[in-house]
This record gives sequence, C-alpha cells and structure tokens, in this order.
Amino acid sequence: MTLSSRRSLFRAALFLTGCFAAAGATNAWAQSDAGANSSTLTLQQAVALAEQNSSDLKLARMQYNVALREAGVDRASFLPNLYTGSGAAYTYGFPSLPGGNAPAVFQLDYTQSLFNPELKAEQHAAEERAKSEKLEIDRIQSDVIARTATAYLELAEVRHSLQLLAQEQASAEKVLQVTQERIAANQELPIEETKDQLSLAQVNESLIKLQGRDAVLSRQIRDLTGLPDDAPLEVEQQDQANFADDFAQESDGQIVGLVVQNDKGIAEAERDEAAKRELLRGARLSYWPTIDLVGQYSILSKFNNYDEFYKTFQRNNVNVGAQITIPLFAAKTSANVALAKSQLEASEANLTTKREQVRSGAEEQWQNLRELEASRDVANWALKLAQQTLELQQSKLQQGQATLGDVEQAQLDESEKFVEFLDANFAEQKAQIALLQATGQLAKLFP
Repeated sequence: MTLSSRRSLFRAALFLTGCFAAAGATNAWAQSDAGANSSTLTLQQAVALAEQNSSDLKLARMQYNVALREAGVDRASFLPNLYTGSGAAYTYGFPSLPGGNAPAVFQLDYTQSLFNPELKAEQHAAEERAKSEKLEIDRIQSDVIARTATAYLELAEVRHSLQLLAQEQASAEKVLQVTQERIAANQELPIEETKDQLSLAQVNESLIKLQGRDAVLSRQIRDLTGLPDDAPLEVEQQDQANFADDFAQESDGQIVGLVVQNDKGIAEAERDEAAKRELLRGARLSYWPTIDLVGQYSILSKFNNYDEFYKTFQRNNVNVGAQITIPLFAAKTSANVALAKSQLEASEANLTTKREQVRSGAEEQWQNLRELEASRDVANWALKLAQQTLELQQSKLQQGQATLGDVEQAQLDESEKFVEFLDANFAEQKAQIALLQATGQLAKLFP
C-alpha cells in the first residue's frame, strides 16, 4: 500500500476537523446572524442542526428509553415490593378467601425475589436489548452526520462547478463566434460550426443538470437541518488544501480491523447473542429451587368467626420468612431449555455471518477508496496539463502564433478538466466520509 493511499482516510478526518474549527459553536446558526457571514452555513452548523432536527434520532432515543424501562420492570422483581389493602367479607363456616388467605380488616404484604434464575436471565436479556438500542442511536447519529456532510460537500462542489460552467459557456460562445467569422471568410469548413454548436449545447445541458442537482441538494439540506425555505442557504467551498499530510501508519489489515471493531451491526448482533446466552443460562438454572422473601401483617376481626374455629384469637398477626419452591417435575423447563439453545445457535450463526459480510465489505470499501484516489490524481494531472496548455496558447496569442479561437478552446478545455477534477475530488471525499463512518471516527469529530 502506498503512503498516498494510506493518507486518504486521515486527511479526510483532518479536513473535517479544520471545517469544525472554522464553524464556531455547534448551535450557532441563530447566533451567527449577527456576524459578517451570517448567511453562510458551515459544515459544523449543518451537522449540528441535522442532529437536532432528525426525527429518526429522536425516535431511536425514545426506543432506548422504552428498553431501559422494560429492563427496570424485570429488575423490580428483585427489589422490595410492598402491598396493602382492606376489605370486608361475610363468613359462613371456616374463614377463608380464594387463594388461601384469611379475611382481614387490614393487610400489608411484602415480597422480594432472592433467587430466581429465569427472572434474572430475563432481566439480563432486557439489559442487553437496551444496549442494542443505545447502539442504534449511535448508528443513526453517524448516518445523519454522513448524509449531511456528503450532501453539504456535494452542494459546494456543484456550485463551484456551476461557476466554472458559466465561464465554459462564455468560452464556447466565443469559440462559436470566431468559427462563424472564419467560415464567412472561407477559412473554415461549415462542419466546424456544427462541432462548436454541439460543444455549446453540451455545456448548456451540463448547466441544466447541475442547476437541478443544486435544487435537490438544497432541498435535502433544508430537510435535514430544518432550515426554512425563506432562509438563505450559502455553503463554504471546501479547499483540498485543508487536508493534512500526516497519517498514522495503519496497514490495510488494521483499517479493516477498525471497521469490524466499530461496526454497529456486529455490536448489535453481539448484544443479541449475549441476551440469548443469558436466557439459556436462566433456563438451565430453572431446575434449581427459587427463593422469595415474604412477609405479611394483618388485622383480623371476630366478625369472621375465628374464635369458633381456633382455640385463641389474636387481632394483630405478623408472618415473615422465606418461601422456597422446589421443581420436582416441570416439562416446561425442558422445553424452555431446548428453545433457548436453538435461539442461541441461530444468534451465533447470525453473528458469524455478519462479521464475514462486514469484513468483505470493508475490504471492498478500502479498495474503492484507493481507486478513487488514483482517479483523482489522474484528474488533477489532466487539469494541470489543461492549465499549462491554456498558458501556452495565451503566450502564443501575444506572439501572434495563435488565434483568439485557440485561446478560447484552451479555456474551454481547462474548464472541463476543472469540473472533472471537482467530480473526482468529491467522489473521493464521499468515500472517505463513508470509511470514516465505518471505522467509528466520523462521529468523534462531532462531539
């Protein structure tokens, strides 16, 4: 792997960090109206507003809170539970109520589970599910950042390309005018005018497409950030010089390892596997007795004929102790163990498949980035060649060795190469953002 290709990922991180330093406070869109560049939306502001405005992120946080409450419900069985009540019952014969309790004027019950493997396993599984919901928040947040940053950078590239195409359109019109004059003077064939007309039409076509893309990206950024339609939307043109040249010496394998380590899908699969393992453990321990701490205080009344069936009557009664339930034969326990075991096996297989898919995808993603970097280098050298050709034609024009049409054609070629370079540069930046997201570094740039 070349040093240049290994620099690309870190250069993207440093580039975005540079944008953040210039952006100011994360929620400064309203505050920045008082500044000189209040109409310019920076990358940092766009991402901050997108995170605040994202309905998907809000829903994920709500679902995480629900998962925490569900885990709290399962945990409550192992905490003190106190119940009280009062009532009256007519008694004919032996005083008893459904459930075996005696009729009481007032009753206070206390229950707390001390050892119940099945309930404890359900609690741990619910806690693992809550962790998965937290990972989902991180995944959605990273996705919002990536979509916003990508749309922002593309809009900046599109608007820069529009400026260049406007110049290219002017050059194409001048070339056409010169060609028409030369045809009138019998110095060019009529087919040359057709070629120039085609070139001008192609420039106009590109302008129309980019104007449409500008509208789509502007709408997308407004939807992401929540900016109103009447608010100005100006973006900063990003300069490749903001990238740094230093790079931590990670190898290809280390980059792929970072992707696997930080993949939210793998982490969620691991949480699911841990939850299934807890359920299997709880199902197997269900063959053991359960222990509950119980207590009861009751106030009885002679109205229910206690004095007729008991030697002595006592109005105030207290019972405190431990209730031990020993399973002698429970067919449901064996079925639960078999079910939990099959669920764990399915979860382990899913985790293995997920890791293989992510590793394969990471290798393709890294290779794609290297290819895009190479394509950008080609576009960069093509641009430099077009710029040098333009300078040469301008020099020849001053010396009388070239025509104005030659200069305008060189200007047209230079503008085309600049647009191609911007396209290649954005494609590389988009791949860099995707890889930064996959390695877990993108969200760290937006604390």
